[in-house]
Amino acid sequence: MNVFSNTVVTISYRLYSAAGELIEESTEPISYLHGGHGGIFPKVEAALAQMQVGETCSVTLEPEDAFGEYDAELVRVEAQDRFPSEVKVGMQFEGYGTDGADDENRVYTVTDIAEGKVVVDGNHPLAGQRLRFDCTILGVRPASEEEMAHGHVHGAGGHHH
Repeated sequence: MNVFSNTVVTISYRLYSAAGELIEESTEPISYLHGGHGGIFPKVEAALAQMQVGETCSVTLEPEDAFGEYDAELVRVEAQDRFPSEVKVGMQFEGYGTDGADDENRVYTVTDIAEGKVVVDGNHPLAGQRLRFDCTILGVRPASEEEMAHGHVHGAGGHHH
């Protein structure tokens, strides 16, 4: 079966930096609903269209194709007393934008702590980077009516209600 709209595609993948360093590798296969449902990077989805089980692809993702450009406005300096006493670099917290116009709840990562201040960054760690996404198709099946209605995969490797 070929990959086309409303099929469930199962892949293994490796994500590399522009310098060819391995950033992430799937330890378990992942599945997504093909056809513009947002389960995978659109550029990767386009490359996988019409492929079959066993085929591979390698896609270069510019920042706008992956995690977006780095936005310096998403870096905030906050008073340390606004955080738990055990706050340390690398911890993550949910928060909202500073200007009130950014209603999106985002994850902020603590990047520095000094002199009673905590620096948090709301950018994805890979924002602003060119990446290479290599994957192998492990399975393709028709999506169920429930999966199509919900816009995502259910069951093994997918979403559970």
